[in-house]
Amino acid sequence: MIQYSLHCAQNHEFDAWFKSAAAFDEQHERGIVTCPVCGSSAVEKAVMAPAVARSAPDSISLSSGHHDQANMLELLRRYRRKVMSEAENVGDRFADEARKIHFDEAPARGIYGKATRDEVDSLIEDGVDFLPLPDLPEEHN
Repeated sequence: MIQYSLHCAQNHEFDAWFKSAAAFDEQHERGIVTCPVCGSSAVEKAVMAPAVARSAPDSISLSSGHHDQANMLELLRRYRRKVMSEAENVGDRFADEARKIHFDEAPARGIYGKATRDEVDSLIEDGVDFLPLPDLPEEHN
């Protein structure tokens, strides 16, 4: 996986993940890399500092002693509630439904559900935009 900092012709800045540099090039050439703010496909890579390999885990956690932990958890809870109240739960069909929406085979709408790692990789490879819903501590009790 590779993350690029991108910007559109309107100077909106955003980050996006791609399976490889070649996947970005192919999707960019097809015009499916678009700005999430204005929808423009006039998107270019921004100047980026090189990534430095590190041995730390991929995820970042805030301990209960961190001064922002309670605020971050509340923001994440509100985000999840909003998504779940405004979008359709498609369950295990998430990857199929997201792909149908992306390729205009189903009506555009907000959806959420579950996907396997392989399904997620395939969606990324196909250029389907989506965001994971964050796991919250109370979901693991």
